[in-house]
Amino acid sequence: MIATSVAYDLVFLIHIIAAVATVIVLVTMRFAGVTVARGANAATQARRFPERRNWAARVVHVLPVTGLIMSLSGDNSVSLSRPWVGVGLLCYVAAAGHLEARALPQERVMAATIARDGVASIEQGRKFVRSMDVLLALIAVALISMVVQF
Repeated sequence: MIATSVAYDLVFLIHIIAAVATVIVLVTMRFAGVTVARGANAATQARRFPERRNWAARVVHVLPVTGLIMSLSGDNSVSLSRPWVGVGLLCYVAAAGHLEARALPQERVMAATIARDGVASIEQGRKFVRSMDVLLALIAVALISMVVQF
């Protein structure tokens, strides 16, 4: 389906850029959690967890929009009836739910704790890293299904 129309290719390009950006942001967030889990000093923790909204993590929400545009405007090879499209949508729903209900609230709590007490606990860091591992696993399943297209 690639290279059949300029509009489709632009949406595909945006989809790929959003996927790469999502992985980069989630890996960066995980490494920030690892610094807390390893007992980093107050200055390092404050740099890694500023008290502000994490808008970068929400780039994941671009993926279903561009994916659905491609599925709805493409031919049968990318239709919603394909199992890998369903896997991608299911992974997105799970990842977005986990991100918004678990990971980002944990991040905000850690940032508030660091701002108030200077450092977050090692256990908070470990919990956050586990949460990020779940997100990265969900994104990996979606990525593998998109590449393999069973």
